[in-house]
Amino acid sequence: MLVLVRHAMPAYGPDRPAEEWPLSPEGRAAAIALRRRLPSGALFVASAEPKAYQTLEPSGEVSIDERFGEVRRDEPFDGDFRARRRAYVDGVAHPGWESHADVTARFGAGIAEWRIKAGDRPLVVASHGMALTGWLTEAIGLADPGEFWADLQLPDAFAVDLSGRRAYRLAE
Repeated sequence: MLVLVRHAMPAYGPDRPAEEWPLSPEGRAAAIALRRRLPSGALFVASAEPKAYQTLEPSGEVSIDERFGEVRRDEPFDGDFRARRRAYVDGVAHPGWESHADVTARFGAGIAEWRIKAGDRPLVVASHGMALTGWLTEAIGLADPGEFWADLQLPDAFAVDLSGRRAYRLAE
């Protein structure tokens, strides 16, 4: 079983880069509640960003893999970031942003390696909205990547059936 998790709510602001944001108090509470939705006995892996690995820490020991990091991008803190991000997941190549092919390649390589390491155990990977949406679009063919991304919660968890080419939200 493969489960993809979008991180919980970070404590964010312009005073530090997004890749350094830890979870907010609300995010920590949501990460604790997330434990009920995740499979027992799982191997937990997360991006190197605090908001991702802190989302899984209440559930068990977490390995870090930078391949599950968010899309690398040159993006100002203010402005209409949601519109830019939605356009990206819908296929727009923004100047200064990591290419879609590079994101899906690194993410996919990480999934392949950790699935082998997990063996018969469930694999739970905590990542970020754009990166996981991009990989799912490539891996299972999301019909509307922008809508999928816009509907993501903080946190969120999806079981992924690669052979059936579908993902479904784990019930709360």
